[in-house]
Amino acid sequence: MKIFNLFKCYLLLVIFSLTTLSCEDYLDRKPLYGPSDENYFANLDELILVVNGLYSAMVFHPTDDMPLNLVIDDATDIGWDRNTSPLQSIGRGDYDSNNDFILNVWTNAYKIIGKCNFVLNNIGKLDGKIDPELYKRYSAEARFIRAYTYQYLVDYFGGVPLMTDPVSLEEAQVPRSSKEEIVDFVLAELQSAATDLPVSYGGEDKGRATKGAALAIRARAALNNSRWQEARQSAKEVIDLGEYELHDNYGELFSYAGKDSKEIIFAYQYLRLQNTKTHSTTRAFLSRNAQGTSNKIPSQSVVDAFLCSDGSEINGSSTYNPQKPFENRDPRLAFTIALPGSEFFGYQFETHKDSLRIWNYSYNTSTPIRIANDDAINAYATFSGYCWRKYVDILDKEFPTQSEINVIQSRFAEILLIYAEAKIELNEIDQSVYDALNRIRERPSVDMPAITAGKSQNELRILVRKERLYELANEGFRMTDLKRWKLADKFMNSTLYGRIPRGLLSGPPEIDDDGMVNYSGVANVAQMRVIEKRKFNPARDYLWPIPNIEIVTNKNLEQNPGY
Repeated sequence: MKIFNLFKCYLLLVIFSLTTLSCEDYLDRKPLYGPSDENYFANLDELILVVNGLYSAMVFHPTDDMPLNLVIDDATDIGWDRNTSPLQSIGRGDYDSNNDFILNVWTNAYKIIGKCNFVLNNIGKLDGKIDPELYKRYSAEARFIRAYTYQYLVDYFGGVPLMTDPVSLEEAQVPRSSKEEIVDFVLAELQSAATDLPVSYGGEDKGRATKGAALAIRARAALNNSRWQEARQSAKEVIDLGEYELHDNYGELFSYAGKDSKEIIFAYQYLRLQNTKTHSTTRAFLSRNAQGTSNKIPSQSVVDAFLCSDGSEINGSSTYNPQKPFENRDPRLAFTIALPGSEFFGYQFETHKDSLRIWNYSYNTSTPIRIANDDAINAYATFSGYCWRKYVDILDKEFPTQSEINVIQSRFAEILLIYAEAKIELNEIDQSVYDALNRIRERPSVDMPAITAGKSQNELRILVRKERLYELANEGFRMTDLKRWKLADKFMNSTLYGRIPRGLLSGPPEIDDDGMVNYSGVANVAQMRVIEKRKFNPARDYLWPIPNIEIVTNKNLEQNPGY
């Protein structure tokens, strides 16, 4: 599913750069460089190039040459960023309005919005001069990208300036619109875009926004803002399209082999050709033996949160053995996380500090060889004892900083989970809720026990929340989930643990109804590696701060509380 004409998009970005750091500049109507509204658009070819450039622009990397959704979980209870970085500061809870990661998200979002506004305010020059269906479609694609961007801005910042037209420098002092106004705009724009977007594309157009993509992001935006009826409606519309289905092989979905899966609704497209657009996820996620940096890692608590294969928590299952903690578990655990004792990128992955030699299965002979175990002796080996496995593919062995695996932004499993959660919150509990959850749990490569009928609203609420973790870990949803459920202050005011460096837990931790893992009752808890002490201020941290440079530059912007 390689992006359409991506090399052209790259060339276009050289000239199509309505960008600088402050809101005033990148929303300026007549930039000092790049196309202006005085000469664009003269024909369909120019329109196609500029709209293609919007897709390339939306694939931005706020840190470590990785997209936002593959790093943001490492600022939550389930992951950690080893770098001394602005992202680590967000997870630790000691960030302020000068945080560079937050500034990067804000700045790039408004660059994208400014470019979309340019397209939408100049496309009218081609009205009546090109195929009407193409005119509507390209307009809808620009509206989709703009609404998609506002969708995550409102998730992180709440109300933000709502810009739908290019503005001059003198007009750039724009106040914030309310969160409700932004959400209303996003939902209306995506509903309208869905009407004008095709259900699917063929050939080199694969990867563009579709009707399903617009409805899927609409369902997500509605869910994150407790608009349950609209979330249910849009999710149901995606389901009823009949265009999407779950991928049988869960692990394959996040590799090159899964790039054309019917489960994928929308994905960021990458292409290694002349380094057009690539990402460095492989290097960040890999073990030290495999020449990775292991600087984005899962926590011990997310490992222990996954169920046993009988559908029970590890502290309530007869199949759980503390001496063999990774056996008889939900298969998604091993698909999501590289576990000690498994093969990972051609190497035996073992993080026990006394395991000084391991097998190299990737050696250029038919027989594995024994080598020194960097994952036991390297000072910067994974601090938790685990690595993320999603988006790590052995085909990137020669290109660990230039992966071209497409990064999924929306997939059908998320839609089923949105539908189920919205129905549960509306207390519209029927067979379709169980069907949605069980379709995910019972896909062939997962094959977890079905959820049986007769559950209460609260029982189902607990189940769907936990199911989102098992299904979507390390895909960028954890922070918004915890905030939507008003559980961030519970999960983020905690100690982030790694494994016991030279052993295993003597017994399972306690896991409460919310899925919070508590190690206080484990006899050898003192031996666990303490990675970080986390804090979360509920009076402040449910929203990120507006970047200080924007507050200084735009006197009409009001800061979020507590910053």
